[in-house]
Amino acid sequence: MIKAVNPLNFLAPKYWPTWFALGLMRLVTFLPLRGIEFCGMLMGKILYVLLPQRRRIAEINLRIAFPDARDKEINRLIKLCFKNMGIGAFEQGLNWWYSDYLLKTCEVEGVEHLVPPEGKGIILLSAHFTCLEIPGPTLIHHLPVPFQVMYKHAHNKLFDAFMYYHRARLYEAIVDYHKPLAMIRGLKKGNAAWYAPDQDFRGKDMIFVPYFGVLASTLTAPARLAKMTGVPVVPYYIKRKPAGQGYKLVILPPLKDFPSGDDEADALKINQTLEELIRHNPEQYLWVHKRYKNRPEGEAAIYPQKNK
Repeated sequence: MIKAVNPLNFLAPKYWPTWFALGLMRLVTFLPLRGIEFCGMLMGKILYVLLPQRRRIAEINLRIAFPDARDKEINRLIKLCFKNMGIGAFEQGLNWWYSDYLLKTCEVEGVEHLVPPEGKGIILLSAHFTCLEIPGPTLIHHLPVPFQVMYKHAHNKLFDAFMYYHRARLYEAIVDYHKPLAMIRGLKKGNAAWYAPDQDFRGKDMIFVPYFGVLASTLTAPARLAKMTGVPVVPYYIKRKPAGQGYKLVILPPLKDFPSGDDEADALKINQTLEELIRHNPEQYLWVHKRYKNRPEGEAAIYPQKNK
């Protein structure tokens, strides 16, 4: 377990901008969903202008994922990515302060797949969509087992303390990202665990397998967790409906013949599953992450270097 820190410990002037941002996030939660969407879209347009490097990363990722797409479509997806990032920033406040409200606004499809075999836990596999936090209350409501989540500390200590405090109110357990043994223990006890392995990784527990047709460093951990604990791996994706109409959570059937015992084949299956989830909702995926940052030995960098 991670030790909680009181957000009021961070009252020094250097944290005042963060307090202002948190206060703004709180105020926006009083608006209807359509109002939150409007504010978020404005924020997204600002981010689009202020973050040219991230725009370039998103363009590279999208051209890899959709090599046949025309420039007009790529540019449309980049702009939608930033708009949805802005919406997601304000939506996080709903998850913190109005989780019951989110439960009422989230349509669910495939809820029957959330029931694991008796006495077993379940791994919920997803990707980093811009409405990442939204499914939490709905999953907790429908899961017949306790729900634990992995947590990676934010760089801003105040935001980190604030985020942990609110997640701890929602979830059965918060597991340190760097201490996977706690996650294994939870799964063996019959808990559900959320896992989103769609980011760039380095270390001994990763291998290079295709992701949208290009080699990407990919964790072998999902297959190993499933093998060690005997739990099913259930993919899902979340979609933000237009015009403030709420959300749709789509839960797919558990992965078949997984794990197979072949690390490369299993890692590839995870990547192919993530690709499927993202293709269902590419407009709301977080394309600004350097998914292909680490390269196999001898391969050139995919993203522009900062000093260039």
